[in-house]
Amino acid sequence: ISVEDDLLRIFAPERLDTIMRTLGLKPGEAIEHPWMSKALETSQKKVEQRNFEIRKNVLKYDDVMNDQRKAIFEQRIEFMSETDLSEVVRDMRHQTAEDLVEAHIPPKAFADQWDVEGLKEKVANTFGLDLPIAEWAAEEGIADEEIRERITDAADKAYAEKASEVGPELMRRVEKYELLRTIDDNWREHLQQLDALRSVIGLRGYAQRDPLNEYKTEAFNLFGHLLESLREEFTRRIMAIQIQAQQRPQAPQPPRQMQAIH
Repeated sequence: ISVEDDLLRIFAPERLDTIMRTLGLKPGEAIEHPWMSKALETSQKKVEQRNFEIRKNVLKYDDVMNDQRKAIFEQRIEFMSETDLSEVVRDMRHQTAEDLVEAHIPPKAFADQWDVEGLKEKVANTFGLDLPIAEWAAEEGIADEEIRERITDAADKAYAEKASEVGPELMRRVEKYELLRTIDDNWREHLQQLDALRSVIGLRGYAQRDPLNEYKTEAFNLFGHLLESLREEFTRRIMAIQIQAQQRPQAPQPPRQMQAIH
């Protein structure tokens, strides 16, 4: 091995090259000395230790993703085993209405700070409802809770009418199919976001921040966004779906990324 080899150049003591010149060794001349063997052994140990730390760090990043995968996968299995998810569907619908109102009518905000038009547009896109939200907001003394309740009641009524036209048995199958499909679609997108985050998170080290801790924080925030997006996306799909009596949807299989948890 050459003293200019990367192994010795990076990991061997800095004075190695100086010692070689002091001894008067010529380029290409064989070096046989116990000290040289010791330097090589020390360098190899440093490389092995460095590689071990890299692998250990990679596993820590993988643990974050696996914890989230486990949470989603367990929830999916639970949904797969149920025949009636109507309560889950209702809770998602109500939570979505609450999220929309909170996003456009912040708590303790004055009425002139409310994004009434934005809320009206979002309700139309999510629930398929054209509601007089501007008129509601103009009422004397009305609060955000009352607007949320009116949106929720209108959404419940519209969904009940859709379900009554289809029949409970078919509606339960459609709900299950769409919920599982929405989970799969959003999980795939979430994995892409985690991969993108992981590819750039190391740059945080230049700002004297621990990349792993930064990754955990960002991944946690992304997971919260995943759950919120999942609720809203499913609600939008199930409210907009057109169902025919002869449809018999089958529950989709989990995506490949969710089939193995280590």
